Amino acid sequence: MPVTKDLRSIQVSFDEIDQKWVQGSLAKTLAKAPERQPAFTTPSGSEIRRLYTPADSRVGTDPVQYSERIGFPGTFPFTRGVQPTMYRGRLWTMRQYAGFGTAKESNRRYRYLLEQGQTGLSVAFDLPTQIGMDSDSPMAAGEVGKVGVAIDTLADMEILFDEIPLDRVTTSMTINAPAMVLLAMYIAVAGKRGIPASELGGTIQNDILKEYIARGTYIFPPRPSMRLITDIFGYCTGNVPKWNTISISGYHLREAGCTAVQEVAFTLADGIAYVEAAIKAGLDVDDFASRLSFFFNVHNNFIEEVAKFRAARRIWAGIMRDRFGAKNPKSWMLRFHTQTAGSTLTAQQPENNAIRVAIQTLAAVAGGTQSLHTNSRDEALGLPTEDSVRLALRTQQIVAYESGVADTIDPFGGSWAIEAETDRIESEAIEYIGEVDRLGGMIAAIEAGFVQKQIQDSAFRAGREIDDGTRRIVGVNCFQMENEVEPEILQINPETEACQVASLEAIRKARDNDAVAAALAAVKDAAVSGANLFPPVLQAVSAYASLGEICNVMRDVFGEYREEVVL
Repeated sequence: MPVTKDLRSIQVSFDEIDQKWVQGSLAKTLAKAPERQPAFTTPSGSEIRRLYTPADSRVGTDPVQYSERIGFPGTFPFTRGVQPTMYRGRLWTMRQYAGFGTAKESNRRYRYLLEQGQTGLSVAFDLPTQIGMDSDSPMAAGEVGKVGVAIDTLADMEILFDEIPLDRVTTSMTINAPAMVLLAMYIAVAGKRGIPASELGGTIQNDILKEYIARGTYIFPPRPSMRLITDIFGYCTGNVPKWNTISISGYHLREAGCTAVQEVAFTLADGIAYVEAAIKAGLDVDDFASRLSFFFNVHNNFIEEVAKFRAARRIWAGIMRDRFGAKNPKSWMLRFHTQTAGSTLTAQQPENNAIRVAIQTLAAVAGGTQSLHTNSRDEALGLPTEDSVRLALRTQQIVAYESGVADTIDPFGGSWAIEAETDRIESEAIEYIGEVDRLGGMIAAIEAGFVQKQIQDSAFRAGREIDDGTRRIVGVNCFQMENEVEPEILQINPETEACQVASLEAIRKARDNDAVAAALAAVKDAAVSGANLFPPVLQAVSAYASLGEICNVMRDVFGEYREEVVL
């Protein structure tokens, strides 16, 4: 059949061919043996067609449509990747999320992972640190060092990164409400070693909106929280230019139960809110947009997940160029970190999790991620053991060096199923973004409970499908085993909390408390006046003011957020 630029004629032609197949060989086969189930759907609830043809893609075989909607790697709309050579030039950053107990214990784990071939660090902080509390706070009792590392003062940060070359290794920090304080500590550690802030590379999560939606580690109300974020944008643009000043996270939205489409839509809607806030604060879009990064989940449905990443890049490129008028092509690029799905890990038959993670790893790489964390097989039971984290890292390395999937760009691009799914996710995500816009933007949508309800409803449907067996989970609702042997689980030293509290007390006695008081007063003055908070916070951490002391000053000025339950 000759190539035509008229997609409609292609549609007609393929429909005719499809009908001949449906009425012929397919009908005969179905008459003898029905398919495994009446209908097939993605986890998002979208129908999976029996067969995809070029007619299922908006592009078809039209070269003009191809150029505008798919294009080439490193060019608008970046459907096929943000770099012209992708992994043929440089592999993704292998960045294992780690941290537990004290700074000394976590430092030991970081150095082990680097020795095993990890190429970037990713810091997990304990719950008190995430919500701006010191280890000796009554509210921190029982949580110190449990789900991440405890960081109270600059002294802890110095130990955490001991013997790690901060000018050669990039660091990601999963921290939100107190992100400014932790980044200031990181800069101060580097400065004490003679490393200028301009040489530091890495990311702070710093995405407070998803905390109100799904995760809950917020401190301040939304509007002062947005001010802290734009203050970070403003400071880092001039002083820490290689740092990604925010990682806009869809990961936690997906963990809370949203679909792949909702993950794309609500994550990008959060991104829109941050860009709008920065512009309102007086920043030029092309001065900060290239340092925005994103953080996505990756689940088991391979085709949907690969398509999700491609659709997200295409949507964001259009938003930045057409909605915000960004001129620099780097401002149009959606660059993202990916983590395999914690919510898909099962306590039953935990060895199966290694297989799930391998599938998810392949999907993230095929989707064009810039960095990747692979979960360990035992994380549904507790913190991962050293053997488990090594296997998780090896999963990435095998995909990188043995699978061949990194040797060509966008290897599944052009698959009719992939292209059709990319189009579908794009279209449905844009509809959600439009609804958020109609509600007055993301903050208004959160305040109205719209986003939370959408995620709650999706989570409920998924749970019901697992309960009734519609969605099969190997080892959970099918192919179960009796008398499973539980694997070894990493145990946190019960003395961790007492040791951390004693260390904090020692720092408070040894530091210049007059300098600390002056620095905290400067933080308060900036919070009240509206001046950029980053310089006085940097001064405060350098004087060994604690995380809790700094955050409490801001609590006094900004107040604390109290969630309203939305049903």
